[in-house]
Amino acid sequence: MVMKETKGLLDSITSPKELKKLNHEQLKDLVGEIREEIVQTVSQNGGHLSSSLGVVELTIALHYVLNTPEDKIIWDVGHQSYAHKLLTGREKAFRTLRKYEGISGFPRREESPYDAFNTGHASTSISAGLGMAIAKEFEGRESEKIVVVIGDGALSGGMAFEALNHAGQLQKDLFVVLNSNEMSISRTVGSLSGYLNRLLTMPIYSRLRGDIQELITKIPKLGSPISILVKRVEEGIKNILIHGGLFEELGFRYFGPIDGHNLGLLINVIGKVNELKGPRLLHVFTKKGKGYSPAEKNPEWFHGTSPFEISTGNPLKVSKFPSYAEVMGQTVVELAKNDPKIVAITAAMAEGTGLSHFKKVFPGRFFDVGIAEEHAVTFAAGLAVAGLKPVVAIYSTFLQRAYDQILHDVCLTKLPVVFCIDRAGLVGEDGVTHQGLFDLAYLRHIPNLTVMSPKDTTELVTMLNLAIVSAQPCAIRYPRGYGEQITQMQPQRSKIQRGEPPFKIGQAEVLLEGENGVILALGKMVELALTVANNLNKIGVVNARFVKPLDEELILTLAKKTKRIITLEDHIITGGFGSAVLELLNARQINDVRVKCLGFPSTFIEHGAPDILFKKYGLDVEGITQSVKEFK
Repeated sequence: MVMKETKGLLDSITSPKELKKLNHEQLKDLVGEIREEIVQTVSQNGGHLSSSLGVVELTIALHYVLNTPEDKIIWDVGHQSYAHKLLTGREKAFRTLRKYEGISGFPRREESPYDAFNTGHASTSISAGLGMAIAKEFEGRESEKIVVVIGDGALSGGMAFEALNHAGQLQKDLFVVLNSNEMSISRTVGSLSGYLNRLLTMPIYSRLRGDIQELITKIPKLGSPISILVKRVEEGIKNILIHGGLFEELGFRYFGPIDGHNLGLLINVIGKVNELKGPRLLHVFTKKGKGYSPAEKNPEWFHGTSPFEISTGNPLKVSKFPSYAEVMGQTVVELAKNDPKIVAITAAMAEGTGLSHFKKVFPGRFFDVGIAEEHAVTFAAGLAVAGLKPVVAIYSTFLQRAYDQILHDVCLTKLPVVFCIDRAGLVGEDGVTHQGLFDLAYLRHIPNLTVMSPKDTTELVTMLNLAIVSAQPCAIRYPRGYGEQITQMQPQRSKIQRGEPPFKIGQAEVLLEGENGVILALGKMVELALTVANNLNKIGVVNARFVKPLDEELILTLAKKTKRIITLEDHIITGGFGSAVLELLNARQINDVRVKCLGFPSTFIEHGAPDILFKKYGLDVEGITQSVKEFK
């Protein structure tokens, strides 16, 4: 792909209405311009590249046919919405994608009237679309169209099937586009499906179908049986030819599959399906990373990418230190070599969570359940109750979806499941739907669950060892990115703990003694606390390590000694680590100690570079230093 300096047609698109003025050749040129702009911007800002490149033709076709924003498009997850943003008045702002105070990487109603529903987590679109379809009937907006775009990955989530089942039962006017992007469509299949869809979407077909049904049912005695027989024959032929039996059984009329990169076919078929009523599903096939060779060859890496060099696809920054996810994955592999009962589970994030190596080494002991976090946790509980040792690796923001399963299916019966909670704390550019700032609040109060957070990857290795041998529910939260060792600053090689581990469950670590107060820091905030303490006089630093159980003896001793405690965490203040310390002091009736809790406010933190956001909320070195100075 050669980057161009001018965008030509794209510059002239101020709203989707402009698309209708373009001819077929101009629309094809626009496809290329949009892909170039997406690659150029994501190469500088990072973002979700593969999925957005794959739906450019589909996005143009939808906006060409529909009358948005009066008609609504709901993008499941939303990381494929970059072309949508470019076509809906945000072309000039697109270079601010994912930057602080720029446009979001996901649909946001606050950002544009064309963003019909806020998304960021998978499998929610059909439920939202069904709600909107019913609401438009209530308000008499019969001409309004509700279109949902959901990928085959998101369709693996149980919530999507719950919504399909409900929508099919209610028979409301809902148009679902299923985008399968894990396989290509051959020319033969494309031609056949194109013919079938031209037939099935012709108005005469719909009228004839209804006329035949009405005529047959009027035949005395034989009408009803013949009607049933004709229906079965019709559906049987359709199921054999177009593989839509599942959706037909759920109450949807199924069309497809069609080539999701054939713009003319897409416009034609979407136009005809859009004219129909009731629940209907159009199945399209697209290619992830379409138009950019590195993304086509490695779509998983480019699913959510950091800035990269366009000519090669190589990342611009490479750390000499392994990431927390890599260390977690390596450590679990080493542990599993010596313990055949260890198994690993993830929810469609093998690469992101660091378990891809485990998958290669132990394919029979690795389970990717798809985007189904609730199932992942209860599945792990089933494995654990039968004697295995499951390690469940899920991002913090996605584990929220499995709260009841953690509480009811794992912790209630104290099953030995280890939760590796990746992307805990501030993640930055992915924004409000992905910030892992709530996990302590929804985990800390659950009985029987140990909750810990390492200051670096050295401690992560030890915590994984402790969690496995503890034979009880454990959660380890750690941040996104690379983990420099605070104490030794050397790359960490994962290893099995031999002999006595360097610390035990519930044991904190005093890093600096202090007479004028002590900072109790958790996880990645320990490094910041050390820097702050070096700038102040006689302020101590403790690496808390554990949120549950707290090192109560140490905290109470320091409280009585210094009379001034500052808690520091990469989490909202409400219900987090600081709250746990306050509860401890209250329970022990320690009333003469002043406590200041530092963390994020109980709000949804916007997207932006982590350094900018930490500074904005007073959690950089300067802000923390000032807070400690002002705390008398």
